[in-house]
Amino acid sequence: MRHVLPAQAPIRDFVHHNTLHGFQHLPFADALAAATQLTGASTYWPEARFRAAFEQGRINCDDLDVAFDAAGLDQLDQPLVAQRSRRDILRASLLVPPEGLSAERRAWLSRETQPPEAAILALCRTLTAAPSTADVAWQNVASQRWATLCQRVGGDWTLRHLLEHLSGENILERVRSMLQRHVAAHLDLGIAAWRNPARADGFYAAWRASAGLDVGWELDDLPAVHEEIAHLPADPLDTLLDELPRLLPDEARWPAYLERLALDMPGWSGMFLWRDDHPATGDGTPVAMLDYLAVRVVLERLLADDLIRRLTGSPLNFDELAGYFAACPAEFFVRDALRCGNLPEDLQNRAAYLTAPAESVRLDESEWIALAEAIADSAQPDDSMAWYLAGLLLELDLGGADQAAPGAAEAAQLLDCAGSLSPLQRGQIWLEAYERHYREQLLTALAANHSRQQTVTRPSAQVIMCMDDREEGTRRHLEEIAPDVVTYGAAGFFGVAMYWQGLNDAAPTALCPVVVTPEHLVCEQPALGREAALAAHAARQGKRLGWRESLFQKTGGSVLVGPLLTALAGLPALLALCAASLSPNWFGRTLQRWREWFDGALPSRLALTAETPASATGQKPQHGFTDEEQVDRVAAFLRMIGLTQDFAPLVLMFGHGSGSLNNPHLSAYDCGACSGRHGGPNARVFAAMANRREVRAGLAERGLTIPDSVWFVAAEHNTCDDSIVWYDLEAVPANWQPALDRLVGQLNEACRAHAAERCRRLASAPRNPTPWQGRQHVGGRAQDISQVRPELGHATNAAAFIGRRAMSRGLFLDRRVFLISYDPLNDPAGSIAEGILLAAGPVGAGIALEYYFSTVNNEYFGCGSKVTHNITGQFGVMEGADSDLRTGLPWQMVEIHEPMRLLVVVEQRTDVLAEILQRQPPLQELINNAWIVLVAKEPSTGAMAQYCPRRGWLPWSGNRVLPQVARSADWFAGQSEALAPAQLLGAMK
Repeated sequence: MRHVLPAQAPIRDFVHHNTLHGFQHLPFADALAAATQLTGASTYWPEARFRAAFEQGRINCDDLDVAFDAAGLDQLDQPLVAQRSRRDILRASLLVPPEGLSAERRAWLSRETQPPEAAILALCRTLTAAPSTADVAWQNVASQRWATLCQRVGGDWTLRHLLEHLSGENILERVRSMLQRHVAAHLDLGIAAWRNPARADGFYAAWRASAGLDVGWELDDLPAVHEEIAHLPADPLDTLLDELPRLLPDEARWPAYLERLALDMPGWSGMFLWRDDHPATGDGTPVAMLDYLAVRVVLERLLADDLIRRLTGSPLNFDELAGYFAACPAEFFVRDALRCGNLPEDLQNRAAYLTAPAESVRLDESEWIALAEAIADSAQPDDSMAWYLAGLLLELDLGGADQAAPGAAEAAQLLDCAGSLSPLQRGQIWLEAYERHYREQLLTALAANHSRQQTVTRPSAQVIMCMDDREEGTRRHLEEIAPDVVTYGAAGFFGVAMYWQGLNDAAPTALCPVVVTPEHLVCEQPALGREAALAAHAARQGKRLGWRESLFQKTGGSVLVGPLLTALAGLPALLALCAASLSPNWFGRTLQRWREWFDGALPSRLALTAETPASATGQKPQHGFTDEEQVDRVAAFLRMIGLTQDFAPLVLMFGHGSGSLNNPHLSAYDCGACSGRHGGPNARVFAAMANRREVRAGLAERGLTIPDSVWFVAAEHNTCDDSIVWYDLEAVPANWQPALDRLVGQLNEACRAHAAERCRRLASAPRNPTPWQGRQHVGGRAQDISQVRPELGHATNAAAFIGRRAMSRGLFLDRRVFLISYDPLNDPAGSIAEGILLAAGPVGAGIALEYYFSTVNNEYFGCGSKVTHNITGQFGVMEGADSDLRTGLPWQMVEIHEPMRLLVVVEQRTDVLAEILQRQPPLQELINNAWIVLVAKEPSTGAMAQYCPRRGWLPWSGNRVLPQVARSADWFAGQSEALAPAQLLGAMK
């Protein structure tokens, strides 16, 4: 089950990953097909969205033609009908909705349509008329249909699906309600009001102990359940072996049946399995997937028995149920017809009355037969194919009065060709065309920018940011404001994998990619001479947090104290709510200043250096880094980004995180390279390392000299409100203070300009705000407890550039590109590129793919709207009080996203990249299976080639003309949709 269930960690440790991680060993298109077959969930954007993009010019005919070629379709240019080729017909089939129109819409159009459309429709009705089925007995139809549905049980159905088709009642809703309260309490990480006293014995034993005493069974009219639970085996495996034969006698299909049961509630099932696989993350409560499955099967059988009893009068097992409806074809025919729809209203009402569970057991067989015959006699010819054919003829311009009408053979050939693509093939072709259109725009921008590449010879500052696509905008605005500043991008942990424990942290947290286990711990300590103030600071902070926790516990858990406190705090709470609603930015900043005043400011320093190396593990990390380890990390990181000479006087390590209120998915907005946490501590640690004399001496011995005229500083960028927190400014020598003041002002101005740009994609933001207005608006969003879109996260991410900043500097990229610094001239063998691809490839792909799947099908792969979310057990969210555990991204994070695979452009020769790909299986899985798209850009000539898994490197040739504007604001002013790249003249010195 591990390959089909969500593998999302508890929400406080949210890290982006490929939603279909279990299918990543397959080619992308095959994986999506397999996932659709298994889950029934769509894995492509709805075709209506693609057709809308075609109408908007975001996809054109050239894009579709290239997608047809990429699909490997045969004889595309062979004429088929009236000199129209297969390519023409397939293109028309994509532009004409195959699902057609509703019956009501078709009836209206039939009345209102005027020639020549009416004439074409009449012709198409004649051409598509189906042979009569009046002679086919409804008994035969019912018998074949019933056998087909029974065969699905154990495949893509469980017994509850079959019962839902028969009755319209979904027992899963009752199963989920009964199961989720027990699962939530068992997995709880600290907020449940009740925990099962028997939970130490495992989930199955705890459930048996409590469910057997539950009075809810009587309320659900299931009083006999108590006795059944009491007689269940003590071993969950024995329970499964006893219960499964009643649900499905075929033992060979039990594994698939259990997998389908788990997929009925993928959120709860996935979290239970994740906790089973990661026992150290809980509180010691045993979690075993076998326990969960045993309880799930028992509940399924109990409620299925109840529904079958209400349908047939007896609690039949699967074989008995199959025999019952085989002997009652009329009853099944009526039930099946009602579920399939398209019945006339009078027959639909009669069928609904007869199939109501309370009525069905009292009916005489003659009533079922009479209704079945009426339904069979009411069958009307379906003219949807005629409408589809008419649409194809009009799209192909074959419906003119001066053209010969197609014959039946031609119509059949046309429909056969148009229908030759499966829904999955259609989705893949649309996606390829959509991606290709954006890819052409992006590669055109890189080609046009190649001749403009300039190098800032004497930078005033060098700013090293995270590769995050949101920082593309910050870097671009900074370079427009300060052309003598050079920016770099890298994974936001800056090569320092560590556990971090701040002054106010109760326990260490890992700040590194989730696949890395740190072996070093860095602690924040009071500044020298302020050790005594730490106790007072901790006491005051503990008192404040204790008051808050006590207030929460007493108002929520006490019958007497809760109402009294609510009444006493009513007026202050009302005033605070009004202030937070009317002026969230002011209120939030005021509250923050009050907290800092009450807790007491406490300057801090880092416990960074370990005197001697120790035997370190993830469970017992070494405190600090030795001098040698610090040299290793600083040297490796600077060489990786290509910063080995020409240092500016100031080098800023610029981490990032996000801050907002009432946001369960806050970790999803933070730095992915820091395990969904803030990257400021990593920036601070790296800057402190790089400033140490011992480290610089060690670097010089390795041929990397950092002059004494260079000072490293650290800061953290809040991507939500575009504010900046600076670290250890008191340690900056006076000689660097003027340069630092200048850089602080430039960065503040860049963040304000960036905030104004972000406002254009936020529907409630002011239109065309000034930088100051933009900064005020995003600041208010961060402090607004009702704001479901504090920021848009990685929405619209589409590409990653790995290369020198010169290849993309001066381009408007609309905050859609991960920018990773790399100098190919210092890496002829590609070893550095290999390391970057291995680290950044899975991270970027995970972000892009999670956004992709949460966008194309948010109901299944995403977690719906934030508005209805409730936090459950500190490990996930539910919709309301009774739902599956929702995984993936909320709709508000993806509603403007454009789902496509990540395009990775690497500034390196194709032969070097080919060698890297050949020796790295993880990259082969991502690239050869087309989960990401790889393009090589030759460093000297700028020539580009796209890697095709089937055909190798395909040279790119396209337009090299790009719009030019002075500054970013000139390009995005007044625009609210995604924008194509443009050249910025103001960013070049």
